[in-house]
Parts: sequence; C-alpha cells; structure tokens
Amino acid sequence: MTQMIEINDKIQIREDELIFKFSRSSGPGGQNVNKVNTKVTLFFDAANCGSFSDVQRQQIFSRIGGRADKNGVIRVIAQKGRTQGANRQAAIERLAELLKGALKKTAVRKKTAVPYVAKQRRLEAKKRRSIIKRGRSLKMEA
Repeated sequence: MTQMIEINDKIQIREDELIFKFSRSSGPGGQNVNKVNTKVTLFFDAANCGSFSDVQRQQIFSRIGGRADKNGVIRVIAQKGRTQGANRQAAIERLAELLKGALKKTAVRKKTAVPYVAKQRRLEAKKRRSIIKRGRSLKMEA
C-alpha cells in the first residue's frame, strides 16, 4: 500500500507519484559529504497528477510556476539533514507546504469608504497647517 501525503483536508497525493534523486550534498560536513549521497531532489509531475482539478492545477502553476519546468514537473531540493531519510522527509514536507500555499484561497478585499469624521479631521489638519505656513510668509514680508 502506498503512503498518502496530505496537502489539505480534501487533497492527498500518493507517494509513488514522487520521484527522488539522491546526490552528494555541497558545503561543509567533513568526510560524510564526500562519501554519502544525502542530498535529495524531489520531482513531482503536477501537470499529470490526478489529485488536482484543472482549476487547481492552473492555480498551482500561476503561484509556484517558477519551481516547475516546461513539462509541469515541480522540483524541490533538501540537503540540510545528515541522512538521506531526513532530507527525503524534509523535501516531502516542503512540497506539501508549497502546494498547500498555492491552493490556499486568497481573501477578497472588501472596499470600504473613508469615514466622514476622518475626512473632517484631515481637512482640519490641512487648514491648521495652511495657517501656520501663511503666518510664516507674513513674517518675512514684515
């Protein structure tokens, strides 16, 4: 039985839809870096995944399309952990967070009018400032 990765309460993707590639991590880490393939590159074919509707697929590519190639494959890299398993789990979690963020509905902004009192306050402040400036010019002339 394949494990399911939960994106939100309605959408799940099968783990067998993910492709993992392992390579050597870069950066410091001593001899472990030179010997062990701990870096994980995760590939997820979002364009052909059956878990998403066409609208959801379009929403994903409009929001995180920069991470996808021209074929609709999303790539996530994890190399902070010291083991392949830790990096694999980190890559899966990062993919889930990316997809969750891309599928989140954005709140529609409700237009509001500026309150009458606020307009009056602003106009009064402008009048006061105008009087102060006018007073300065009168002082220079005198």
